[in-house]
Amino acid sequence: MSEDRGKQGGQLALIVAGDPAIRLLERTALEQIGLEVDEAEDADSAVRLFAEHAPAIVLLDVLMPEGGGFAVLERIRGLAGGDLVPVLVVTSPDDTGSIRQAYRAGATGFVAKPITGDMLGHHVRYVLRASTATADLARSERRHRALLDAMPDLMARIRADGVLLECTSPRGMGVVRPERLVGRKLAALLGRAGAGKALEHLAAAQRTGEMQVFEHTLAARGGERHYEVRIVASGSDEAVSIVRDVTERRRAEEQIARLAYYDHLTDLPNRMLFHDRLAQALARAQRSRTMVGVLFHDLDQFKLINDTLGHSAGDALLKAVAGRLVRLLRRTDSVGRGEDPEADLTLARLGGDEFIVLVEGINAVENLAAIAARILEGFSRPFPVVSREIFVTASIGIAVHPQDGESAEELVKNADAAMYFAKDQGRNTFRFYDRSMNAGALRRLSLEHQLRRALEHRELELHYQPQLDLRTNRFSGAEALLRWRHPELGLVLPMEFIPMAEETGLIVPIGEWVLRTACAQAAAWAAAGLDGLRIAINLSRCQLREQGLPALVERIIRETGVAPGQVQLEITESAVMRDPELAVAILREIKARGLHLAIDDFGTGYSSLSHLKRFPIDALKIDRSFIKDIPVDRDSMAIARAIAAMAGSLELTVIAEGIETERQLEFVREHGCHEAQGYLFSRPVPVGEFSDFLARDARRAAGGD
Repeated sequence: MSEDRGKQGGQLALIVAGDPAIRLLERTALEQIGLEVDEAEDADSAVRLFAEHAPAIVLLDVLMPEGGGFAVLERIRGLAGGDLVPVLVVTSPDDTGSIRQAYRAGATGFVAKPITGDMLGHHVRYVLRASTATADLARSERRHRALLDAMPDLMARIRADGVLLECTSPRGMGVVRPERLVGRKLAALLGRAGAGKALEHLAAAQRTGEMQVFEHTLAARGGERHYEVRIVASGSDEAVSIVRDVTERRRAEEQIARLAYYDHLTDLPNRMLFHDRLAQALARAQRSRTMVGVLFHDLDQFKLINDTLGHSAGDALLKAVAGRLVRLLRRTDSVGRGEDPEADLTLARLGGDEFIVLVEGINAVENLAAIAARILEGFSRPFPVVSREIFVTASIGIAVHPQDGESAEELVKNADAAMYFAKDQGRNTFRFYDRSMNAGALRRLSLEHQLRRALEHRELELHYQPQLDLRTNRFSGAEALLRWRHPELGLVLPMEFIPMAEETGLIVPIGEWVLRTACAQAAAWAAAGLDGLRIAINLSRCQLREQGLPALVERIIRETGVAPGQVQLEITESAVMRDPELAVAILREIKARGLHLAIDDFGTGYSSLSHLKRFPIDALKIDRSFIKDIPVDRDSMAIARAIAAMAGSLELTVIAEGIETERQLEFVREHGCHEAQGYLFSRPVPVGEFSDFLARDARRAAGGD
């Protein structure tokens, strides 16, 4: 792009971003409003293009290499003319730290991600208009700075007793015609309260010889107007006063404060403002020796709603939750406020599905329990979201100052720990903080952090448990079971880390690793002459919601070389019943690729026979909870018989898991089960031990030892 075009046209925009996708999106939006565009992907290119072409506006992404976008901003502001060109910083609306740092570094404003073309175009057009006016004013200021310092808007000469001697006012100021004010007192211009403040500052200006500045607010049509008043002594008995309308500036400041301190989705105070208010409340409580309560509120299984209904539905639910919490905690509702008329409440959203309530001035901790109970009761009604009703519960943790923490950070951390304890206790409940909770919370956080690196560090491994064919009395397959060999803790139980992996979404990449590793092992067994050995692999409920699962399965089968008939994917009954329509569609695609399918833990998920007939499955696994009490519990025996009979009528293979005794084995064999697995044959063992197990079984079948 030529230097002349940039200088003559004056409507050149410079986009500075490391991400080419962001540059393309911004270029498209800016060209649609008639701007020409230059692009820079790094700091040096940005500074060079700015110096060469003098753009009219800069869009700067804070996520830049070599020091970041703020370093680019400082270098641009240091160039000739760089102080006047508007620079819009592109960042997340929740990243209040970057927003504040951007303004300190000299940003004109910011653009919130994700970027939408229409909004970006309107925003840039508005900023350019404002920039043109600012540039004109700046040029004028350089020529007449001394005069403009004294004459920004309205100018008046005032006698020491407050009488207006002269008055000039630009159009649109919204005051009485200036000529009608001459000879009248200041109250005619500023009102009685404003006139009193002006006379005090006028006397101070006469006494000190220094300019006096104050702000005053007047009621007007369309809302309040805010004015900045400057008074400079101009003689022994009079002064010059300049009155500037700063209403728009005040509104902009309030908007910036709202962006910095309020959640953009729910309009509730955000984390930063909540911590400020909590710190102030704790300071007051320490002086008055009173209590402060914090209720940490988290929605139960919110990720499932996002995954199944989409993020727009999730956002709508969060707004509905915020609205209901506001109503439940409103000041006029003494029941919702714990029946404590002195309590003062602040509700905030910390982020995601986390809300928090600050309760100040409470008389007893029982009042906090009343507030928590009222919230849980309020959640018993469904939330109308996207033309449907959604039931959602919450878990609440409560921490109380001073016994549970002296600082804001400690109090919130302990309330968070209590909330996780409430989830562990079954959800839809509240729990007060107890010091013993910290150990569990710290272990959970530590494990979650380390689980994210377990795949990379090769800490995950598969153990295999054999499955006996009751018709041939030979081992016909194995179930692959995930284990985490922690470098310090040893083997971590699946019941401890699998739910964590599902909550965080890590189960998807972990599940892919399990599928690939097990298929590769099955292919290795087939190459060693064990081609009749079937491998059973568990799928999580999260994987079953992935539309790309069938394609992933097909790719892994192709890459590992395993025969599809050697692979049996197992899905829990409860996972299938979460969304039967989606499950049927995905399972049919997988079945079409030649794999076997089984319903695991059958009998615990409340699926009906009509549902079962629709699923393209080959086998049912009777849950171990119905096997463990055989032959003592008649009900368990009756259920096991019924499941075996039903599966037999549908021509499905029946697998009994959890076999630990010969009597249990005899029972399932007698009542039509085709396969069995359990500790009676072997615990799940590493691949090396399992290969030895298979070799011994082969020798036994051949008449060896």
